[in-house]
Amino acid sequence: MPFNNELTEELNLILKFPNKSLMQGLKVHNDADPSRVAAAKRLFDKGIVSQPDGGYLTDLGHDLAEHVSVVQSALTHSG
Repeated sequence: MPFNNELTEELNLILKFPNKSLMQGLKVHNDADPSRVAAAKRLFDKGIVSQPDGGYLTDLGHDLAEHVSVVQSALTHSG
């Protein structure tokens, strides 16, 4: 399945979470871009974040964040 706009929004949102500490999260405010608000809710529904408006990455979210970061790095690396 190719990445559609919704998956891309979710991946981009995962990349915005702080990766230095498990004790840092992210808040998506209600007045944020509607696609970002919807992405946060979908990530919550999938068990990737702890709150519908972001919160903290779950264990699954931390694993995904590592993978997303590797994919981003590999695809943006200019050799």
